[in-house]
Amino acid sequence: MSDTQLVTYSIDGGVATITLDSPHNRNALSTKLVQQLQDHLDAAAADDAVRAIVLTHTGGTFCAGADLSEAASTDGQPLDPQEVAKLRTSQMRDLLRSIVAHPKPILGQIDGHVRAGGMGLVGACDFVLAGPACTFALTEAKLGLAPSIISLTLLPKLTARAASRYFLTGEKFGPEVAEQIGLVTIAAEDPAAVARELCAELLKASPQGLAETKSLTTDVVLAGFEERGDALAAMSARLFASEEAREGMIAFLQRRPPRWAEPTVRSTE
Repeated sequence: MSDTQLVTYSIDGGVATITLDSPHNRNALSTKLVQQLQDHLDAAAADDAVRAIVLTHTGGTFCAGADLSEAASTDGQPLDPQEVAKLRTSQMRDLLRSIVAHPKPILGQIDGHVRAGGMGLVGACDFVLAGPACTFALTEAKLGLAPSIISLTLLPKLTARAASRYFLTGEKFGPEVAEQIGLVTIAAEDPAAVARELCAELLKASPQGLAETKSLTTDVVLAGFEERGDALAAMSARLFASEEAREGMIAFLQRRPPRWAEPTVRSTE
């Protein structure tokens, strides 16, 4: 249905709240959800009354990554994989860049699971407040993919050793580890309360001061988009349209291991 709202928007006291509101599919990054999120970011950028933005979610998952159902029909077969891949990757690249380049500070207020492409959203935010229900994982390699586009926002934030470990293994980790490795700003029992405190501080600054100061912290990340964005988008599209990714995504949708997965090695101790 074309009028379905997957992302909601509200303003209160100079703070715009953008809420991912598609819990039925764990706020997966469908083309429609990404477009609605982009539209709300544009509206906040154009509104002089908005001084800061909180990006949050409904349900137990902040974002599950790409909507894999868009790449398969009801019988599990791919639908135009090249076109789906190109649209998905270009949308995601543009969305992440717009978050990083946004003239107003964006706070991620999260208390739920974050996977794959959702990690890119976390990396793009200026502040991230992670509650106790948070878990994080980069699962792309297990699906025959790679965290191509989202590496542009994640690699500048994570320590090198942490990036190697969690990019390659797809291990799950919690908010305390996320804080230690630079993915989140604060691991908090009540992320909403911390978001309110930070927004109160941000509202004391001038709009010009916030925009120009934010640009100092994001210039290096934006340079990465300019230098590598097109190449990584092409890489992502190629991987999404590959036979291995097809197998990985269908296996995920069918809730079975992909054909390359080895049985778990049992300890002999």
